[in-house]
Amino acid sequence: MADTEGRDVRANQALLEVRNLRVEFPTRRGTLVAVDDISFHIDPGEVLGVVGESGAGKSMTGAAIIGLLEPPGRIGGGEILLEGERIDNLPYERMRRIRGRRIGAIFQDPLTSLNPLYTVARQLIETIQTHLSLPEKAARARAIDLLKEVGIPSAEERIDHYPHQFSGGMRQQVVIALALSAEPRLVIADEPTTALDVSIQAQIISLLKRLCKEHGTAVMLVTHDMGVIAETADRVAVMYAGRIAEVGPVEEVVRRGKHPYTHGLMGSIPHIGGEITELTQIEGAMPRLNAIPSGCAFHPRCERVFARCSVDRPELLSVDGAEVACHLYDDAGREAAD
Repeated sequence: MADTEGRDVRANQALLEVRNLRVEFPTRRGTLVAVDDISFHIDPGEVLGVVGESGAGKSMTGAAIIGLLEPPGRIGGGEILLEGERIDNLPYERMRRIRGRRIGAIFQDPLTSLNPLYTVARQLIETIQTHLSLPEKAARARAIDLLKEVGIPSAEERIDHYPHQFSGGMRQQVVIALALSAEPRLVIADEPTTALDVSIQAQIISLLKRLCKEHGTAVMLVTHDMGVIAETADRVAVMYAGRIAEVGPVEEVVRRGKHPYTHGLMGSIPHIGGEITELTQIEGAMPRLNAIPSGCAFHPRCERVFARCSVDRPELLSVDGAEVACHLYDDAGREAAD
């Protein structure tokens, strides 16, 4: 099987594979590590939700994948493969062609993605024609269809407006249309529904799910909203201090999280009509990059900590269908904790 650019793509191959990725920031006082040796994959047609507190490294991982790390940030190790092709070491121009055509990006702040000097029509049509061989009339028709798909009312008229003539939520819908304009194989969505009301959120979630089902698009969904994760994602990766604490099927992680951090994270979410009378509270805060604890980075905040946690950094272990980076789930850890 070959894709549109002639590469051989195996049917059972992960669409995105991240291997031992490290993102670092050199400073005068040493190198700060924002993403520390993480590995994961996303299959065609799959949504991987990435959750964690602010500063966990979620957005930094997404920026590394699409090649938009802000200097002095850099990839310090590992590999990123898209449909079997390594993309983390490509020249700027080659990566620029991949970004937009094969990888779409939806950022949290639409003002960083839209040029205030150009109409929405110009920005959409230019993006479509850059990546797809369409005449202007066909590109404009596609742009209007995209605006309708993401929920912009009166798309035929609104397409000729400037970004400042749209509300914040509608600007985000335009950004989503831009990200989908060239039918990318992978979409990196960083808080895509934050600025949207509930009805539009549902529409965008439905759109992302349809993309996955009909086109085999893979989605990396970065969000704080566990409702969006539960409704949209197939699997969930929980990040803490630049590492993956737990990854597995959404039902397994959200309802039966095994890592103490996952358990605390999910326990802090109120449930309508539930029997829970008191929410879980995780003491402390995410460590600064220049003060990451030794061993398991979560151990200063963990209620189940024991001596080994502050010395040895846990690796991901397979536990009941999920993978968990916690000493409680290896033999030596169980004995020490008893």
